[in-house]
Amino acid sequence: MAEAFDLQLINSCIKGDRVSQKALYDRLAPRMFPICMRYIGDRVLAEDVLQDGFITLFTRLESYKGEGSFEGWARKIFVTTALMNLRKKDALKMSDELDLARGMKAETMSQTQAMNYKELMALVMGMPPGFRAVFNMYAIEGYSHKEIGVMLGISETTSRTQFSRARAWLQNKIKERENA
Repeated sequence: MAEAFDLQLINSCIKGDRVSQKALYDRLAPRMFPICMRYIGDRVLAEDVLQDGFITLFTRLESYKGEGSFEGWARKIFVTTALMNLRKKDALKMSDELDLARGMKAETMSQTQAMNYKELMALVMGMPPGFRAVFNMYAIEGYSHKEIGVMLGISETTSRTQFSRARAWLQNKIKERENA
């Protein structure tokens, strides 16, 4: 259930109160921008996706029923907006990344223990877009491979394969850093 303050703020936004809309933006933007960055990988484009996400959020605000976490509801909008942006650019074409994955083998993730969060996220943002999308959705957002398949218009098996290749890509990049 949303907090009373959230519901009051949301209702004010629905009524078109600009001060409330700005307050909601100020409250959510710092939490939603990292999501956009993880999917898009480019700061300027992520800022555009953030803005598009807020446009969608404000136009769909009436559909939020006050059940469950408002932030979770909003997060889905921003993830979907980022995925739509990637889809428009054909960044999710799986065949583009297949050549990049050749020769990669999965190793243990123990190397990540020596890395901090920012270093690891920088590597994630450097992944090819298709890898990054599936990796973010599965490992960070917690979607199932079946849900990812539906959202991206791919099979569940393709989602699993992309995640496995993304993980191998990430492990190889971590190993390269260690050997540098």
